Formats: sequence, C-alpha cells, structure tokens
Amino acid sequence: MSGWSKTKDTCEVWTIDSGQTQLSQSMGRLVFTTEGLGLYEVTTEIRQWVKSLKFKDGLLTLFVRHTSASITIQENADPLVLQDLKKALANIAPENGGWMHDYEGLDDMPAHIKTMLTGVSLQIPVVDGDLDLGTWQGIFLMEHRKAPHRRSMTLHYLGS
Repeated sequence: MSGWSKTKDTCEVWTIDSGQTQLSQSMGRLVFTTEGLGLYEVTTEIRQWVKSLKFKDGLLTLFVRHTSASITIQENADPLVLQDLKKALANIAPENGGWMHDYEGLDDMPAHIKTMLTGVSLQIPVVDGDLDLGTWQGIFLMEHRKAPHRRSMTLHYLGS
C-alpha cells in the first residue's frame, strides 16, 4: 500500500509497501575524457544508462575511480556557479601551498585535497525509471588536474 500521510502538520511522509517486489541490480562503467581542470556535466550520459536498464524504482550509486577527480551534484543552470566553485577550490587548495607531494606537478597535491573535500561517490534515487534530481541539479565530474585525463566511473543500480 502506498500513500501520503500527514504527521504533526509539518512533515509529509510517503511510504511504499513493496510486498513481494524482487530487486535487481546492474553494473556499468562510463569513461570520460576531460580537457583538464574543470567541471564536466555528465547527467545526460548517466541518465541514458539508467533509462537503458528499463527498471522503475531504486538507488543508483556512482563511484569515480581516481584520487585526483571527483563527482558532485550542483546547479546546472548558471555557469557562474561552476566558475565560483573552481575559484573556491583553488583558494582552499592552491598550487603554491608549500605541499610536499608534487611527484606529478604542482597541481598534484591540490588535486588530492579537492577530491577529498568533494568526494568520489554519490547515491541518487531513481523514481519511475529516471534520476530523481531537482530542477536545477546536474551531475558533474570534477577534474582537478590541469592536463587532460581519461576518467572512469563505475555505476551500480539496485532496484525494481
């Protein structure tokens, strides 16, 4: 049984009794080529993968397999947001920060810091066969290195 119920006039709760619904899972991998430092919207590619599964409701986990790239959900309407985010991360982890780890260049350690702060995995609900993102939300692969790279992302879907 499913439906809406009101609790204490401040919260709406939606519950679904799945009964005997059997869960399925699927795994995939997407590879993206970046042009260097920046945020790359990957919502379309991920949405296409989810829709190809032809499942209804579940949870999608995304995992970026790198220590100098990350993934985030951010506003996808105003490009100034992305520019400000890049500026903020550059201020938090500048190249001239006196870092000891610089085996691959001055942007090496700042890239690791940015990845630690922004994360390498996301979980996104899937409702009626589509990503349950908000109106202005997009999924972005964040490249924290100046040089172009091939970045690999593992996708795991669990649901009905």
